[in-house]
Amino acid sequence: MATPEPPKSISSRLEAWGNSPFAPTGLATLITALHFRPLQVRPMLFVPILFFSSYANLQGFKIDSAGITAAASGTYALLAMRRRPAAFMSRFSARGIVRGAAVGIGIANAVAGGWVYAKGDREREKKERTENPRWVE
Repeated sequence: MATPEPPKSISSRLEAWGNSPFAPTGLATLITALHFRPLQVRPMLFVPILFFSSYANLQGFKIDSAGITAAASGTYALLAMRRRPAAFMSRFSARGIVRGAAVGIGIANAVAGGWVYAKGDREREKKERTENPRWVE
């Protein structure tokens, strides 16, 4: 019988979500699915910002990436929550479910990214980057 994992604290879960490069990429994918066809330019402006944030995270700039993710995700979530669907049943269509997931992930990214940005240790991060360089030959 496998031993159960100890329960994780909320702060460790926020830290893990905020340091993940997948969170901004997932939100960018959902934004693209919602606003690419028909093309809506203003929401699509968030996609390259979120992809850059994911790239910066992979390069070792986790704290700065968390700040960029928090700002972009929170702004998108606020703008997306302004619009209300006309009918109750439209919330449970495929588009409504994707929209709800995008807003939910946007809020989660904003909270977790803000947590990591506020609690991050830049000296430790800089030390990790210099000791463990990426993409070197």
